[in-house]
Amino acid sequence: MALLETIRAERIAKIARLKEAGMDAYPARTSRTHAVDLFLENHETLEKNSEQVMLAGRVMSIREHGGSLFVDIFDGTKGQCYVQCDKLGESSYDLFGDTVDTGDIVEFAGMAFTTKRGMPSLDVTGWRMLAKSLRPLPDEWFGIKDEDERYRKRYLDILLTKDLVERIKRRSTFWNVIRSYLLERDFIEVETPVLETTTGGADARPFETHHNALDMDVYLRISVGELWQKRLMVAGLPKVFEIGRVFRNEGMSHEHAQDYTAMEFYEIFKDYEAGMEMITDLYRIIADKVYGTRVFTIKDCTIDFDKAWETYDFCTLMLKEYGLDPRDEEANWSAVLEKRNIPFEKNVGIERLVDIAWKQIRKTLSGPGFLINVPVYMEPLAKKSVKDPRVVERFQVMLAGSEMGKGFSELNDPVDQAERFKRQQQLREAGDEEAQMSDVEFVEALEYGMPPAFGFGVSERLFSFLEGVSVREGQIFPLMRPR
Repeated sequence: MALLETIRAERIAKIARLKEAGMDAYPARTSRTHAVDLFLENHETLEKNSEQVMLAGRVMSIREHGGSLFVDIFDGTKGQCYVQCDKLGESSYDLFGDTVDTGDIVEFAGMAFTTKRGMPSLDVTGWRMLAKSLRPLPDEWFGIKDEDERYRKRYLDILLTKDLVERIKRRSTFWNVIRSYLLERDFIEVETPVLETTTGGADARPFETHHNALDMDVYLRISVGELWQKRLMVAGLPKVFEIGRVFRNEGMSHEHAQDYTAMEFYEIFKDYEAGMEMITDLYRIIADKVYGTRVFTIKDCTIDFDKAWETYDFCTLMLKEYGLDPRDEEANWSAVLEKRNIPFEKNVGIERLVDIAWKQIRKTLSGPGFLINVPVYMEPLAKKSVKDPRVVERFQVMLAGSEMGKGFSELNDPVDQAERFKRQQQLREAGDEEAQMSDVEFVEALEYGMPPAFGFGVSERLFSFLEGVSVREGQIFPLMRPR
């Protein structure tokens, strides 16, 4: 810390030196004429025509060579500037040497030229400070190795790590491919409330806060407006979607974060079988447009989106593994978990016990595939199957042992929905904080009539899986505990 304070003091003194020379260390404007990438792209023409060029960027390195300086700058693309005393004049050259450090943002004027080694460069005839850095950058070649420090100073991690810059670009492309896919099919992008008096659309523990103006407690949403988007279908909108942040006050893991981006869409007069075809197509397009391939290696699994997707039957897999039918609500799942030494909380409902048992099987499914036929009690918002009313018309996308998206034929029977909410409320009263809240106003909306519909949601977990990193690593600025 003492060394850092010494460096800061030296650099603050350099600001005073700049001021004495009549140069502002933090001017509001720049005269830049070319981004570095355009300068390099048009270098031959610029050099041939002896055009005056103004570049600006962060100084990444300064190398002295025979009384001159080679300065690498970066504005998203790296470029080289050649600084000579006879071109700048002695006072300007000395001021540069006395005040400019790596990390500073500097503007350079000059002409395009090519070095003896064939490097396209700028022959500098003038310079100006744009932003004086007070702290030294980490070594460009080694970056920041400590994960905690990387996340806290993500801006430095991004600056020094080209792969991370490319990931941020792919993240943007990922969401825009999904957005474009839906817009091209006449979906309407909407925004629904983030603050809710009743959470819905998922099994999760919410964050709570207080709304001062209305003097009431509210929750941060745990889904991307599922129950609000269904209200829009009651209102007559046939196709809607939203991409936005979701907040769940739960544990952290390789696959889980507490605030993250997700997407949900809803379309009337479609069911989950038609939805499976649509999602197969969507995931293949994401693979094509974001990565240029349909084959991925994820957690030692080879995932080929191009092949025919598998179909996994939940009840068949559970019956085969445990000898119990999850459709039988009287089955003793506690005994099964105890016998297998699988930890679980006491006094929880069958929903949680079956889910814990299921997760042992889930990790063995490589996919890509669709998991179908989960019991009704596990999905309070999906329609019962016409083939077997003990299960619902729901699918989950399975990739490398994890769930990467969920869709179902939406429950639009208000009486059935009210009964399902009643059961969820009983679970909450028994201590299950992740059980869904009863939303009386949503049931009232259903009583006006909602068309049969298909809904689907996927989070940025899919992006992190395709990237081969944790969810936190896939985020630009993951949440950190303050020091």
